[in-house]
Amino acid sequence: MYTPQDEILLARSAQELVQSPTEATPDTAALEVLKKVLNYLDWKYYVQDDPVLADQEYDKLFKLLKAIEGAHPELISPDSPTQRVAKGLNASFATVAHYVPMLSLENSYNADDLREWDRKCKVFVGKDNISYTVEPKYDGAGISLYYEDNQLQRAATRGDGVFGDDITVNARQIKSIPLTANLSGKGVQSIEIRGEVIIKKNVFTAINEKRIAAGLSVLANPRNAASGTLRIQDPAEVAKRGLHAVLYNISYHTNQHQQEDDQVLHSHYSALQWLDQLGFATPVKDMLRTDSIDAVIAHCEAFEARRDELPFEIDGMVVKVDLLADQETMGQTSHHPRWAMAYKFKARQATSKLQKVEFQVGRTGNIGPVAKIAPVHIGGVTVGSVSLFNEDVIREKDLMIGDTVLVERAGDVIPYIVKSLPELRDGTEEIIVFPSHCPVCNDELVKTEGEVAWRCVNINCSAQVVERLIHFASKDAMDIRNLGDANIKRFFESGLLKGIQDIYRLDFETISTFNKFGAKSIDNLKTAIENSKQQALHRLIYGLGIRYVGETTAKTLAKAVTDIREFKDWNEERLCSLEDIGPKVAQSIVEFFSNEDNIHLLEELDTLGINLKNTHQSAADTEGAFSGKTFLFTGSLSQFKRNNAEEKVESLGGKILSGVSSKLNYLVVGADAGSKLEKAKKLGTVNILNEEDFIKLLGNNGIIL
Repeated sequence: MYTPQDEILLARSAQELVQSPTEATPDTAALEVLKKVLNYLDWKYYVQDDPVLADQEYDKLFKLLKAIEGAHPELISPDSPTQRVAKGLNASFATVAHYVPMLSLENSYNADDLREWDRKCKVFVGKDNISYTVEPKYDGAGISLYYEDNQLQRAATRGDGVFGDDITVNARQIKSIPLTANLSGKGVQSIEIRGEVIIKKNVFTAINEKRIAAGLSVLANPRNAASGTLRIQDPAEVAKRGLHAVLYNISYHTNQHQQEDDQVLHSHYSALQWLDQLGFATPVKDMLRTDSIDAVIAHCEAFEARRDELPFEIDGMVVKVDLLADQETMGQTSHHPRWAMAYKFKARQATSKLQKVEFQVGRTGNIGPVAKIAPVHIGGVTVGSVSLFNEDVIREKDLMIGDTVLVERAGDVIPYIVKSLPELRDGTEEIIVFPSHCPVCNDELVKTEGEVAWRCVNINCSAQVVERLIHFASKDAMDIRNLGDANIKRFFESGLLKGIQDIYRLDFETISTFNKFGAKSIDNLKTAIENSKQQALHRLIYGLGIRYVGETTAKTLAKAVTDIREFKDWNEERLCSLEDIGPKVAQSIVEFFSNEDNIHLLEELDTLGINLKNTHQSAADTEGAFSGKTFLFTGSLSQFKRNNAEEKVESLGGKILSGVSSKLNYLVVGADAGSKLEKAKKLGTVNILNEEDFIKLLGNNGIIL
């Protein structure tokens, strides 16, 4: 989904936003950057299990986006991180829906945060005393188990919180997961249980020792190893990894009888005790149940002090309201339950030597400095590379080659250099010289006024060409699934790919001589490339990699023309008249379509049969039963995906809005609807439809599912 270069640039953007956040009245380009960064951070955390920003810093950006959208609801778009839990799935496994969405947890970092949360809890439930539980926050991979009639029926990864990967076969290899349990003894017919898959420290060490002996690369940390193991295609290999599952929550259950056993399922603590008795691994022995927030805080601090003594990695503690009735009263937001709070431990630090700095070139030419340090173990991870983001960071931190530096994994996540220790210099240190020319193509670098990044503007720079090819073929662009990053690099190095147009001229006879390219692989690749020729125009626009043009802006641009080449006659003023396009984005678009090489590329793509036209009319241009009507979707739909529902509306002439406002005619509400529903109710002018109502409305206008 993201290339290594993209990840460096997005991580840098995230750091820059944390250091200099956008104001609550941003231009649309800044808002798009903020959303893109948060979507990337979600993908890294929930799909890759490899976070790149401290939780506290992520929370800062997420709250900033919520504040902007709260002040300007007209700017809320369906792809905003505030409108979903997270993004992305592993395509290697079947996708299944969770019975109840797996939400994130709100984070706290000190005692004051917990006391404020305690105050809010008491206000919500209208009580002076609330019982809490405190348990370890395991550093592993989320899992959801579904049992029916006492038998394990299905296991799924967290996925995007609403849908996960079906990993039942692999889960059956984890010995701490019972294949059968006497759930019916308490009248339970079906149940969904949440937990975390971890690798204990001693097991992880033993695995790496065996890998070293076999000449294999070591695994980075227990968290990534657990997550990666769940996705291994060979169950026998999964069984060798010694995974351990800890179950910590019952999210859903049905009963054989009308009356459930109140003694067991009336509280979180008693429910986990019951699971523990049935043979599930739970955190009961490490849990505290108390009605004192001071006792909660003391327990959290005690665990932090002895975290290194524990047999497994934890990055904090989780505090929950114990009584399920109180949990139900408090409810949840679209992002997190109000009745739970994660207490995150302080960052881990270590010192190391800054050995050298490498300068990497991104897709848009941005030069990203990366510090290579003497490998150091921080919070369960061996760190050898640290992004320095830009030249200003190097100067502000007074970094020199040979310096002893303080390295931190903020929130046990992204490593970064806190500062140099100049008092330890011995005179052998060297000044870090930022290059004046591109380290790949040797063209002179430029820096645009008002920006911090140096850029290579040579569009033919080989580093940029590879990254542009990867972006063009990516899932959200032209979706050439069988091409892939590794194949693109391989074809480029072999001379088969020099530019985007070469994707459609690939020499398959030569490719057939490559290792791992049989007839079936080649047929699949041919099909994927051929299918991409008819992708919607907005995908092509996004795939071209125009600076500052994300998916949403690409859709706006696609709706404005009948042929992409019309933009060569557009000026900045005309572009700024389009929704959510500001001067910065407009200037970038004008620069792209003023470049004769880019126009020549479009002409070549046209000759090769790639769709350059807006064959999918916008709502404004389509006559139909919904002409003049506006729609918005919230919550999870069960009959179809959100984008499919929006396409059906647009096919009938309707328009999709990005937020609730007086201009909205219909709000279609799915499961677990968030704040949009409440806003629509307050307005009193919006027609609120459930999914069945919406399907009937489509049917009445000639669209049958």
